[in-house]
Order: sequence, then structure tokens, then C-alpha cells
Amino acid sequence: MKKEISMNSDVEKKVEEKEEETINLDKAFVEEDDRVLDPSLLDKSILERMPQPTGWRMLVLPYKGKGVSEGGIQLVKETIDRETLATVVAYVVAMGPDCYKDTKRFAKPWCEQGQWILIGRYAGSRFRLADESEVRILNDDEVIATILNPDDIVSV
Repeated sequence: MKKEISMNSDVEKKVEEKEEETINLDKAFVEEDDRVLDPSLLDKSILERMPQPTGWRMLVLPYKGKGVSEGGIQLVKETIDRETLATVVAYVVAMGPDCYKDTKRFAKPWCEQGQWILIGRYAGSRFRLADESEVRILNDDEVIATILNPDDIVSV
């Protein structure tokens, strides 16, 4: 009987130790509710919440087109998304602090913030924002040309 009581107390100790380990492990993690929403961002505009490019990089919005064909047919989201992926036209939203500062490579800037530009078909690092908008970050030397009207360019 004494042996049985001794075994039960050993089992109880091991169970208590496991519970302590679990409690300590739980303290190492942040509650999911704490990391889903940052209330300090709610009052900021969408432009302020976009990633700010660093160094010689720039943030651009790929051109999505009008969403309606020339014949007046409304294009579906999948078609617009496919066109956005392969577009060669983008709008410069922000420029890093070192864009076009290398005077050995650039006599003058190739583009400015707020201009429409031509880029390589799959240039830059692509990612989506919370509102499902696609943006890209690309290097300053990936700009091919500047344009006035994005509808003047027809992708192949």
C-alpha cells in the first residue's frame, strides 16, 4: 500500500511539473488578439500606412486599367488581376531617400514621385495590401521610361 501511495505522489509531481512547463510556455506567446490590430494605425491615411521604400528603391502601384472593355463589357476581377500582374505601367507613389543620388550612374533623376512610368513586365517585389491592392517595390534603375497617360500603352 505504501508503494502505491509513493507511486501516486510521483505521478502527481510529474503532472504538476508538466503543468508548470505549459504555463511558462504560454507566457512566451502573445495573444492572437493582441497582434491582429494596431489601433494606432487607424487614424492614418492609406498612403501613410503603405510601406516606405528604403535606399534606392521606390514604391509603385501597377496600372489596373479601366475595368471595362472598349465595347463596354465589365471585366471580371480575375482578368483585371492578370493584367495587373503583367502590366508594364506603374504610378510612382514614394521614393527612397537614395533614389537617383548616385551621380556616377544618374546625371538626373529618371522619374519623380507622382509620375507614370514604364517598367519591366515582372519587375520589382510584388505584394498585396490589406485592401487587396497590389504594390511593388523596385530599384531606381528599373525604370524604362516616363509617360503622360497610362492608357497610351497597350501591353502585349
